[in-house]
Amino acid sequence: MVFSSSVFLFAFLPLFLVVYFAMPWRAVKNVVLLLFSLLFYAWGEPVYVWLMVGSICFNWAFGFALGKCRPDTRGFRKALLVADLACNLLILGFYKYQGFLAENINRALGEEFIAELGLALPIGISFFTLQAITYVVDVYRGEVKPQKNPLYLGMYIAMFPQLVAGPIVRYADIEAEIDNRRVTLAGFAQGVRLFIIGLGKKVLLANTAGTLADSLLTRPAPEIGFLGCFSGVTAYTFQIYFDFSGYSDMAIGLGKMMGFEYPRNFNYPYTSKNATEFWRRWHMSLGGFFRDYVYIPLGGNCVSTPRWVVNTLIVWGLTGIWHGAAWNFVLWGLYWGALILIEKLFLQRLLDRLPSIVGHLWCIVLFFFGWLLFSVTGLHNVAEWFCAIFGAYGFTGTSTVWELQSWSYVSLIPVFVVGSLPWAPWLRKRLQAWAEGRSGCGIVAAPVKGNEAVPPCEALLPEGAASPARACVVTAVNALVDVGLFAVLVLSAMSIVSSAYNPFIYFQF
Repeated sequence: MVFSSSVFLFAFLPLFLVVYFAMPWRAVKNVVLLLFSLLFYAWGEPVYVWLMVGSICFNWAFGFALGKCRPDTRGFRKALLVADLACNLLILGFYKYQGFLAENINRALGEEFIAELGLALPIGISFFTLQAITYVVDVYRGEVKPQKNPLYLGMYIAMFPQLVAGPIVRYADIEAEIDNRRVTLAGFAQGVRLFIIGLGKKVLLANTAGTLADSLLTRPAPEIGFLGCFSGVTAYTFQIYFDFSGYSDMAIGLGKMMGFEYPRNFNYPYTSKNATEFWRRWHMSLGGFFRDYVYIPLGGNCVSTPRWVVNTLIVWGLTGIWHGAAWNFVLWGLYWGALILIEKLFLQRLLDRLPSIVGHLWCIVLFFFGWLLFSVTGLHNVAEWFCAIFGAYGFTGTSTVWELQSWSYVSLIPVFVVGSLPWAPWLRKRLQAWAEGRSGCGIVAAPVKGNEAVPPCEALLPEGAASPARACVVTAVNALVDVGLFAVLVLSAMSIVSSAYNPFIYFQF
């Protein structure tokens, strides 16, 4: 079940909200959330519900045991932590990487030494495994208290809004909210607005770009030439952003409806000026996980330069393999790691001296070729696509311009570009400055500020206007925004009901 489905929108979500808010006590609400989350997971993966329950049980047991250990039993506590990490990573490795490892070992040996089991990948296993790891590690570090109630820990690990695609929510982020969260009408409305924005991104923008991307990415590069390959990667660039950021917006919005503050996951990454900034704005919760639980424990940048280079490549190699069991994902991760090293060692000073537009163009080139590596499967196919981008197979290959269908999407490019830019926060700040009688603000993209999750549709100015007349204008603008969002909801629902094309890229991760 995905958020952008008729079953979720018209059956699961309304039923959940009715039952959830009908419960008078927080403890009962938590159990309701756990049960509906397991139902949500079982809808698509009934066979693997036991895996989810097993993960909840053994992580609760290890966390509880760590909490009971005396501080002077450091060796025993470390052994418990290692055992828990081994259990989590072995489960993740078995289901996600068994086929990949078997294939490559058999190829290297020239015989079938290990049987490929052909296991179906449990949905969301990468996300809920990382969340469980953050809980146990933080208990070990003493940063959070162990959860005594296994049902509450189960609610945290299985919580359906962020179960299958994140954001990766650390236990520390919502520890206080498990027992003490407050739902307000304003917060619920803000969550609804953010959910609608995410739904519109996914259904109206990502699915539209995905139609072109899917029709081209599966074809050989010599057949479609430069135009087909360039159009396919460009369409995928917008598809993956709107698909994943839209799903994250919906997850954060659902959390707000229940009183949870999930971490922000995207901050307009396509406005970045270098590779480091891009990854501070793209999939921020994943980047935070690898920073705090891998990079810093390895020594971070507080080591010698050679060791720092190794630490960086380890983190980015793991980031790549986390995304998928294929060599193109490994190369994709190392590609970004190498670029970040090159920038920090050589290029950054030069980029800082040049006009900002140069940095933007540099970053566009970086993520364009990065998405080519990410989206095209098979190293041979990746090599052919790179050759096609540089004109090796002509402008259209063996196809015609009309067969490629790229021309029919040209008019949508401005819509995709505008949808990926921070015009809404900019307008909000301008209107707020005007309403309060201050000079305008020229901020383009908000800086990353920890775990805050500020939706682009929040009330433009609920209070603090310099005059009643300006306050009325702001109220009218807010009303128009809500009318526009209602239209987005209606159009999205119509598209979901009428179309069978509704892919979700991050299911494979």
